[in-house]
Amino acid sequence: MEFSDFGTKLSSHSGILQLMDDIARPLPDGVRCRPLGGGNPARVAQVEQAYRRQMEKLLSSGEDFENLLAHYDSPQGRVSFLEMAAGFFRRTFGWNLTSANIALTNGSQSAMFYLFNLFSGTARGRKKTILFPLMPEYIGYADQGIEEGTFVSVPARCEYYGDRTFKYQLDADAVSAYLDGHDEVGAMAVSRPTNPSGNVLTDSEIRTLAELAHRHSIPLIVDNAYGLPFPDIVFTDDAQPVWNEDIILSMSLSKIGLPSIRTGIVIARADIARAVGNINAIAALATGSFGPALAHEMLESGELTDLARNVVRPFYKEKAARAEALIRKYFEGTDYYLHRIEGSIFCWIYLPSLRIPTLEFYSLLMEEGVVTVPGEYFFFGGAVPYPHEHYDKCLRLNYSGDGALVEEGIEIIARKYRQWSK
Repeated sequence: MEFSDFGTKLSSHSGILQLMDDIARPLPDGVRCRPLGGGNPARVAQVEQAYRRQMEKLLSSGEDFENLLAHYDSPQGRVSFLEMAAGFFRRTFGWNLTSANIALTNGSQSAMFYLFNLFSGTARGRKKTILFPLMPEYIGYADQGIEEGTFVSVPARCEYYGDRTFKYQLDADAVSAYLDGHDEVGAMAVSRPTNPSGNVLTDSEIRTLAELAHRHSIPLIVDNAYGLPFPDIVFTDDAQPVWNEDIILSMSLSKIGLPSIRTGIVIARADIARAVGNINAIAALATGSFGPALAHEMLESGELTDLARNVVRPFYKEKAARAEALIRKYFEGTDYYLHRIEGSIFCWIYLPSLRIPTLEFYSLLMEEGVVTVPGEYFFFGGAVPYPHEHYDKCLRLNYSGDGALVEEGIEIIARKYRQWSK
């Protein structure tokens, strides 16, 4: 039997497959695991208690629980949730939208797969592409194009600071020039906060990208899985959520405590939201009901956003500060740079003196039980090796786990870096 080109592409090895496999794959006997690799959020007690209360209400309210189990929702999502969410976004941000502008998906990963392939690939005889205007970007995007060669990217500019930190910045001139010379671009896409680096595109950078999208009659897809108003894992003041008909905003309930339930929320022009629902009907019949059912009352009442602002954000901000302090402690005296942690649940370390690629360094760390994600997987949409000095010299670390294990992992990484520095 022979797989199709599509089947071979999606079933082959990928960075996201390795990342998810590392989360669950046991290490050899006797090796203590320090899990700094995957994207699993932390368990936050107050958030879990809130969802438990919602589940208990469902279980004690007539046949609400049984009805939740027994009926499909519409392909565009749970109608009552769509209507409530539209009202929430109108009140909170003044966005001119209705329930027709919202579609739910089985996780935001699925949403991005749908959106990327709506706007890239063969269209009337020519190949359309997705432009990522600030590389490095999320590992989970890299292999989502159904057709080969449909993802392109522009390397980020980088500013270094005297305190051993740095920040990626949008090279707006390079992005504008690329768009002017490539009318095959079907959409642009960014994550905000950016996974892997914790970078947050400023309001000005988002306005620039939205203006470029409007000028070239393409959408700007913004993956807001870590952003405002929920889960609000954002540590800067310059990161207001933006939506208009030139923007497709993808949100998620995963990082606000429901990663296993898989609920993505797409806000877009009505025809795009309808197209996402149509794809749901073909790919999955309908979306899962548990996420919208658990979050409905909490979002409507303001409890969900209160938890995001007053519990989730401070929780991760404290963990981010501790991770930075540990990196400074254990890496002192080495040649390292830490991306400023402006959001998300990751820190991103640049190791310019590393004598080997981070793919090899990652394997050495695995032997000591330290699970990380090598930086090469986050640079895609261009030549290999990717034309950026950080390509094979960065590691992504998830700082949200057990504090003792995070410290052990950082100490081991620093020690191994000293061994493998030039």
